[in-house]
Amino acid sequence: MTPAPPAIRWHRPLLWLAVAMAGLAVVALLGLLIDPRTVTGAPLWAKPLKFALSVGIYAVSLSWLIGLLPGGVAGHRRLSAHRVAWWAGTVAAVFLVVEMVIIVGAAAAGVTSHFNVSDGFHAALWAIMAVSIVIVWLAAVPIAIVLLRTALGDPARALAIRSGLLIALLGMGLAFLMTGPTAAQLDDYQGIVGAHTVGVADGGPGLPVLGWSTVAGDLRIPHFVGMHALQVLPLAALLLEVLGRRITLLAHPLARRGVLRVLVGLYLGVLALVTGQALAGESIVRPSALVVSLGAALVVAAALAIAVTLRPNLQPSRRTPVG
Repeated sequence: MTPAPPAIRWHRPLLWLAVAMAGLAVVALLGLLIDPRTVTGAPLWAKPLKFALSVGIYAVSLSWLIGLLPGGVAGHRRLSAHRVAWWAGTVAAVFLVVEMVIIVGAAAAGVTSHFNVSDGFHAALWAIMAVSIVIVWLAAVPIAIVLLRTALGDPARALAIRSGLLIALLGMGLAFLMTGPTAAQLDDYQGIVGAHTVGVADGGPGLPVLGWSTVAGDLRIPHFVGMHALQVLPLAALLLEVLGRRITLLAHPLARRGVLRVLVGLYLGVLALVTGQALAGESIVRPSALVVSLGAALVVAAALAIAVTLRPNLQPSRRTPVG
């Protein structure tokens, strides 16, 4: 029988941040409808909208993860794991607010917030953003550590939660690939240092809403894929639990954990593939034959690995009773 999820005590500062981001997303959406201005070739309010949605989803996810940890004091002078994680989450919430204030302020002023070092003021704002996001990244580290040391019940669910947060940390770290100056910026400095795209200047043709380049590599893609492992893998574990009620092969928690291990490997493979594709300057919508072949190989290898993982459950004598 699948263990019941532990009782959750949501991290309230992060929940309030998520509520604020929902409100900001509405404002940014209205801005897209009534404000025709653009910056670096994109609608002015597109970046606040994307960041509001991303920060809101991250805040809810982190609030949930912190709420899974047990409370209480683990010693006379030692904070509990939950308390350590609570303060880390609060620090993350504060500096995400700092990040969003600068992004929205820059949009209201009609300028870009990222990579802007055109004068002392904007260089200082960009430095504050850089420091803030590093602190947000560091704040997630102790949360990941205590989650690794905490019993989370169902083994597949535990694997999904832990690996999701660790891959999200990796995805957040991939953002640093965008911060170095490009060759064109070194040859002709225009007050911008760093770029989202590889091979062309930012502001070219892109996918609707997401803005990812359709003509060159885009480092926002591996950043996005990595960060959202925090949602995708736990949702995969939940889906496997639901399927386990109807499919005998997935009924046992260890069988689901085996499948989750394969999915984690597949996710890391996809992350490595889109990172290499972006660094090679190749658009996500125009993959080379090599990228298509590697992607197909990953899917086939994952399918075979899942089949091997579940094969013992096909033999009645080796099935483990459920319940």
